Amino acid sequence: MKVTKAAIEPVWWLPGIAERFGVKEVDLRRTLFEQTGGMYTELVTRPDLELFLPPIGGSTIYFFGDVSKLGKPETRIACRLHDECNGSDVFGSDICTCRPYLAHGIEICIEMAQKGGVGVVIYNRKEGRALGEVTKFLVYNARKRQVGGDSAAQYFNRTECVAGVQDMRLQELMPDVFHWLGIARIDRFASMSNMKSDALREQGIEIVEQVAIPDELIPADAQVEMDAKKAAGYFTSTKPGTTDLVKPKGRGLNE
Repeated sequence: MKVTKAAIEPVWWLPGIAERFGVKEVDLRRTLFEQTGGMYTELVTRPDLELFLPPIGGSTIYFFGDVSKLGKPETRIACRLHDECNGSDVFGSDICTCRPYLAHGIEICIEMAQKGGVGVVIYNRKEGRALGEVTKFLVYNARKRQVGGDSAAQYFNRTECVAGVQDMRLQELMPDVFHWLGIARIDRFASMSNMKSDALREQGIEIVEQVAIPDELIPADAQVEMDAKKAAGYFTSTKPGTTDLVKPKGRGLNE
């Protein structure tokens, strides 16, 4: 593969961020100061400093095909928008679909490049739904140790029990990368996430075709995650029934 790579670190212009979220800048500054444990005193003591480098991960972008074609309305775009999953992406854990979906997304991007378009893989540093890897592994342990086995019905509850929330990813700012690249239309979007597709569409980015992961690429132990996400709003042609959600599917702790 011939790949062009780019790395992006987030830089927030606080007046603009406050306007986008419909809040006063002073309130935004105070909230950021409090939620980061008081690490950034300049947020509240230096209103003249308008730029803030948030303590969150950036993104790596992998381009397949002629990058100079980006931003042209006639260019067909394939995209995999992927949130980091070290356990699966690097070490091949089969409790989730991250690695096989990423690989499938790369195939789709290469295919688009071979047809004269551009493939774009955006890899966001949002490990464990931006809750971190330690929290993610604690959730995995809780899922495997729970009474009744690992089931889709309790998938999100286990995360809430450990972390207090289901998800910490802020998708409202995610489309900024697409705006920066000049992408206004995605012809093939390799993602089933309704949160990602909704955020893109709300900011005027058209999604022509949403590509689901083929059933044969879903590891058996990852079926719990897939059914839970489909029931919660993931893009799918069929949603699992109540019986499917309750029935334990994941491997037992000692299997």
